[in-house]
Amino acid sequence: MSTSAPRFACHGCGARVSTDTSLPFACPQARPDDDIDHLLVPEEGEAAFAPGPEDDPFLRYRTLLSPYRLARAAGLSDQAWVDLVGALDRRLIAVDGKGFRITPMTEQPALAQAIGCAGPLWVKNETGNVSGSHKARHLMGVMLYLRVLAAARLPLAEGLPARRLAIASCGNAALAAAVVARAAEWPLDVFIPPDASPAVVARLADLGAGVTVCERKPGETGDPCVTAFRAAVRAGALPFGVQGPDNGLAVEGARTLAFEIAETLAKAGRDPGTVLVQVGGGALASALAQGLVIAAQAGALTRLPRLVPVQTEGCAPLARAFDKGAGLDLAAAARTRSRFMWAWETTPHSLAHGILDDETYDWLEILKGVRASGGEVVVADEPTVVRAHRLATAHTTIPVSATGTAGLAGLLAKPVEPGPVTILFSGVDR
Repeated sequence: MSTSAPRFACHGCGARVSTDTSLPFACPQARPDDDIDHLLVPEEGEAAFAPGPEDDPFLRYRTLLSPYRLARAAGLSDQAWVDLVGALDRRLIAVDGKGFRITPMTEQPALAQAIGCAGPLWVKNETGNVSGSHKARHLMGVMLYLRVLAAARLPLAEGLPARRLAIASCGNAALAAAVVARAAEWPLDVFIPPDASPAVVARLADLGAGVTVCERKPGETGDPCVTAFRAAVRAGALPFGVQGPDNGLAVEGARTLAFEIAETLAKAGRDPGTVLVQVGGGALASALAQGLVIAAQAGALTRLPRLVPVQTEGCAPLARAFDKGAGLDLAAAARTRSRFMWAWETTPHSLAHGILDDETYDWLEILKGVRASGGEVVVADEPTVVRAHRLATAHTTIPVSATGTAGLAGLLAKPVEPGPVTILFSGVDR
């Protein structure tokens, strides 16, 4: 185990941040309107892909997580990490009824037959995870980092407990943040749109989150919730969302999902095939892209699965960037962000409302994964989004939302070549 603290590097400007002396949230070199795509990405450590025997992913894959590597570099023992994870897990169970465990990934022959997929068709089911989606994986990684700072008594921890957490979200990410924050007994402010689900709003109140409804102002572009969230961060709040440019730590916790997928595919002994993933802000797809690369480079997979991000017809900024960036050097694209990525001018609508983010914040890391794997970006029209949800609920027993089946909509919109296909059912139908 390395004795140096893990570092993050900005893929836009190259700035480097050591996790023991600076919070790896936003790039410290980011300036308004500099047109650089600032996003902090973990620099990989020396650990091999060697999953442990535990069924908690934050224990099973701990050597691949920068909060764990920081803990060891700061002098904490492996048992200290186990104790930190265990204590927070018990609190999650008390708050939400469940802690983090490896989630099911099973073949779905009835669904494959219904859509005409030669298969095998794998479904990774995140609907039973903490708070009902994959989002809590992201934020558990962030909270464990904050816990390590305190446990190791690093100077960086001073004053952090007095700062509130903040997130912008319309649903699953807000609920995940509220559950993890409540488990950690840390105050949280949530910025939501006026059309947020009443069930979500009620649950946020039950969890003790401060809720601010963000109306669109005349002439305002982009997401007013993100604007309000960023104002709160400038005022001293800690970013506890999953937008990459605002929180570089958020992607890493969800890499555990990629590691679980890689283990399942490897045990099946087949070609890893194609992985389709729904994309809004992009944290999930970015986590899969990065995690699958780690697994493939370590030899856990015979090759890198072909990565196919999926967006809806009404909100497809990643697909636009993919088309504009065809054949271009992505490093150069990172220095001219506005040519490829900008916020939507009008509010989009879709049954898959959870992936209508104003931008794909992690677009560049996703496109790296698409290029490295020989994948593509697929756009599904609204009838296909609706059909995907209907087929998923008719031919599986998984209580998944329309947002959670948007990856399936991509498969319907553009069937892949024969071979294994993996899709994610990412959130429960509330």
